[in-house]
Amino acid sequence: MEKIIESAVGIFSISAIRYFVLAGIPFMLFYLMMPARLNKFKIQQKSATKKDFIREVWHSMQSTFVFSIIAVVLIFTPLKQYTRIYSQIDDFPVWYIGVALVLSLIIHDTYFYWMHRLLHHKKLFKLAHLVHHKSTNPSPWTSYSFHILEAFTEGFVLVLIVMLMPMHPLTILLFTVTGFIINVYGHLGYEIMPKWFRFTLAFEVLNTSVHHNLHHSKFKGNYGLYFRLWDRVMSTEHPDYVKEYDRLQDQRFAWDPFDKRDLKI
Repeated sequence: MEKIIESAVGIFSISAIRYFVLAGIPFMLFYLMMPARLNKFKIQQKSATKKDFIREVWHSMQSTFVFSIIAVVLIFTPLKQYTRIYSQIDDFPVWYIGVALVLSLIIHDTYFYWMHRLLHHKKLFKLAHLVHHKSTNPSPWTSYSFHILEAFTEGFVLVLIVMLMPMHPLTILLFTVTGFIINVYGHLGYEIMPKWFRFTLAFEVLNTSVHHNLHHSKFKGNYGLYFRLWDRVMSTEHPDYVKEYDRLQDQRFAWDPFDKRDLKI
């Protein structure tokens, strides 16, 4: 039990540091150091308040605690024998780590889309998801700002993943870090994609900061996490998304969104 407690404290400490570093650096850059210079990148012109940031950090620490408990239970308790977590990295080819990471992100996106839509049911929304949506103008601190019940729901995806496919602890770490970085970008409040991105296949597949920001400002549509796939298949993508993305890029670059000859960043 003492080892489990030590592991929980260690994972929570590392996760909290990761949160403050990966969310704190873009927050300092965009919100404190160069807000005027980067204003043309800002999706919503209104600004969140210090009170909003404090609330988001507080709820994010609760979520970090929940995620840490889930990780400890899966990796350091007898429950591990019922998962497909493997300890010896050479049990599978090294390239499998990359494959497992991509597959875990795809599984997570599918899980998140349907879980997210469910949380928007009016009863569940008021019970749990409203905490996250108090951030109508999200910032990097919003990334883990969940009600504790939603945090358990969000974290449960890791249980599914390690039950479905072999995962080395390194892959689990890469999955959580990659997912968090993308999450910070989605809640950044600024669009930083380069000019040429609009004319690529990636734009048709991947979410952007504008995509998720619309979800926070409009409360409906754009339920996906990493990809546009489920929103497009289920017709839940906000109808103004592409128009809003083009508007912001035009604000940033003063370019014609349909002129494919103009591809300079």
